[in-house]
Amino acid sequence: MFTAERLKYVDEYYFSKKMREINNYISSGRPIINMAIGSPDLSPSPEVKQALSESIRDERSSMYQSYIGLPELREAISKFYFKQYGVELNPIDEILPLMGSKEGVMHISMAFLNKGDGVLIPNPGYPTYNSVSKLVGAETFYYNLSEENNWYPKMDDLKRLKTKKIKLMWINYPHMPTGADFDEKKLNELVYWAEKNNILLINDNPYSFILNKKPRSILSLKSSKGVAIEMNSLSKSFNMAGWRVGMMVGESKYIDAVLKVKSNFDSGMFYCVQQGAINALSSGQRWFEKLNKEYSERRKSAEQIASELNLSYSKSGVGMFIWCKILNDSLKSEEFVDYLLDKYNFFISPGSIFGSQGEGYVRISLCTETKKMNEVLKRLRS
Repeated sequence: MFTAERLKYVDEYYFSKKMREINNYISSGRPIINMAIGSPDLSPSPEVKQALSESIRDERSSMYQSYIGLPELREAISKFYFKQYGVELNPIDEILPLMGSKEGVMHISMAFLNKGDGVLIPNPGYPTYNSVSKLVGAETFYYNLSEENNWYPKMDDLKRLKTKKIKLMWINYPHMPTGADFDEKKLNELVYWAEKNNILLINDNPYSFILNKKPRSILSLKSSKGVAIEMNSLSKSFNMAGWRVGMMVGESKYIDAVLKVKSNFDSGMFYCVQQGAINALSSGQRWFEKLNKEYSERRKSAEQIASELNLSYSKSGVGMFIWCKILNDSLKSEEFVDYLLDKYNFFISPGSIFGSQGEGYVRISLCTETKKMNEVLKRLRS
């Protein structure tokens, strides 16, 4: 029995492998503190958990659910997008709930990419864009992001590309891993370029509410709806990562195409999870203020760690990570991370796993309570 050819072109996810190593260390008694992964350790609101708990009594809770989600969920997403981003969406045919945005990367790729089609992928960027593109047989092209250009693509570089075979472009603002915020002028230029070259833009937008005073959607930009899709998620904004609730929004023709794929993968999202999501999406501004108060305190501690390690970082970054430059260029990012793990028993992410442009950087996650961050500081100073 031989595996499929496609597996030759992808590797196991870095964190999947590394966490086995970390867990073995912990099992042997080492006091490892994990500050690498963006998995919120905070809890959803009591109201969200109550909505899930109460809905289990509903006779519909054990039935197959609609592939397009409950009408009430799509309505809640529509209201959320209008209230938070000023974007009008028809809940009937411009919204598709997802079991987390990660599945959306696969569904979108399968819906729009033929073998050999070109895909533009950010460097650095979310590794899944690259892996999924290779799994579907697409040809990957990287566009470099740099600190000098605030982690946005250089339009002159894009304009020089031979775009005939490029069909799709992944973007992600606010950006992971760097924390670069939504820049309306730069994204308008990108929308115009994509429209001119008949390239579909997909903005992956799960970080817009974390330490961000002005959440934005690409669909709020003029002319974007015809050329752009947006994915979003409740994982970070509402501490519901394990619930697996996301969404894809855009023109109905895009929704219809992805639904053809999705409807062959699952039999609908768990009814009770949908009820919890409906409740979360109706949260008021106080929820985000409370959430960001906690992340603000954590960021202060993380910045102290970065300073103690002689790392440089931007004060203007948003999202739940701090992207830091290693000033000692004698060490590669993975070597630096392993050195910290071996000597101080804490784990952060090497920037190189996000692409070659991430070499020389590390990422510190804010998904670690302040008490543990202070313990890291204590170890560094002892």
